[in-house]
Amino acid sequence: EEVRNEQFDVILYQSRKNWEVDQHEILSGAQRDLPRIYLEHDPPRHAPQDAPTNTKHIVDDPNVLLVHCTHFNNLMWDNNRTPSRVIEHGVIVPDELRWTGELERGIVVVNGLKKRGRRLGHDIWQRAAEEVPLDLAGMESAEIGGMGPIPLTHLWEMETRYRFFFNPIRYTSLGLAVLEAMAVGLPIVGLATTEMVSAVCNGINGYVETNVSVLIDHMQRLLEDHDEAAELSKGARHIARERFGIERFARDWDETFRFVAGSRSSMVWAARGSKSLSAPSVAKMEA
Repeated sequence: EEVRNEQFDVILYQSRKNWEVDQHEILSGAQRDLPRIYLEHDPPRHAPQDAPTNTKHIVDDPNVLLVHCTHFNNLMWDNNRTPSRVIEHGVIVPDELRWTGELERGIVVVNGLKKRGRRLGHDIWQRAAEEVPLDLAGMESAEIGGMGPIPLTHLWEMETRYRFFFNPIRYTSLGLAVLEAMAVGLPIVGLATTEMVSAVCNGINGYVETNVSVLIDHMQRLLEDHDEAAELSKGARHIARERFGIERFARDWDETFRFVAGSRSSMVWAARGSKSLSAPSVAKMEA
């Protein structure tokens, strides 16, 4: 009830409901005219014609900044007239955790895997689990033989003992569970789709393929070869810390807030670029 009486520099939207409903019910007219950011968390899913690439984003405004969390998402969405940039994920994992990999098993972390079906790779997980010892964690995983939800700090400690992390997901943004596993030092095995193809380099921090049989071969070999897994572990930890560290994430968002708070039109953005300002006040519209 009091939000419309507050003063802000930037409004951050994070969902379709925020954009289509909440701003009109919660914000004042003056607040709706403030510099705005729409943070898009997902790739396009539902195409109006023949492919997700034809999906137009709900924001079509040259005076809004559309932020995507992966370059793949930015590539796939039709962003209309809206200027866009990418701020990749950042993860925090305790520095003292170190991969040991003594457990000759792989771990999978997906919430609601069964009900989310093919998109999240339920069938792929089933197939791989028939040939490779895999443990499944996540909400509703106990219903299909998994371990159920596990608190993050406990999960990270558990993961250090597993030989590798397997990601069966066909189509989504780059999952935080993958990045957290990398930060712990787990080799990553997954499908060569979406942003996974740039986050995982074959032979450096894991393996990605579109051929599930080849992925199963990689997993079986890693179970037999701890030394190879150890080399991939080093690569995983390095890439996670360098590319997906929370310090880089915070810098990117701080620069973006300052940039938008000092810009009033797309013409200004194009001409001026980023500008150093005092820290802006942000109204965050929760998803």
